Amino acid sequence: MRSSRFSDEQIIGMIKEQEAGMPTAEVCRKHGISTASFYKYKAKFGGLEVSDTRKLKALEDENAKLKKLLAEQMLDNAMLKDVNSKKW
Repeated sequence: MRSSRFSDEQIIGMIKEQEAGMPTAEVCRKHGISTASFYKYKAKFGGLEVSDTRKLKALEDENAKLKKLLAEQMLDNAMLKDVNSKKW
């Protein structure tokens, strides 16, 4: 998946501008994004602070590592079962 050209802090700043009363179309024009992108960002980051996004990113990274470790362990386990099931 392609990463966003904006950092999480920038996206939260855009959302805060819109919540402060600036029209959505103007915020989008100012930052060069479509309204669909803005509402997608708002759905993902709405109500979050910058510190919350850092914690969220750290948790997502940790989750990805744990999923990778689990997949490797499951593969090792399946391989050992396969070897053990064969008659010598």
